[in-house]
Amino acid sequence: MKKLIVLAAVAAALSTSACVTVIDADNADNDDNINWSGQNAQPFDASLEACREYAGRNQNTPAFVACMAEKGWTRD
Repeated sequence: MKKLIVLAAVAAALSTSACVTVIDADNADNDDNINWSGQNAQPFDASLEACREYAGRNQNTPAFVACMAEKGWTRD
């Protein structure tokens, strides 16, 4: 029974370890950074900068959203 509990705890930890949600509360002028989620995604800051160079600073454009999606990030 103890092995089953340990196995269940390990499985629960592993199932949530690959998902990331970014809430950038430290940067008040970048309120658009809230609610990006990534699963096995590239680093957020590098993805954000690359997509800003490609599609501009407006994170609500289809080009920006598509760029982030290519890097593993989606909006919640």
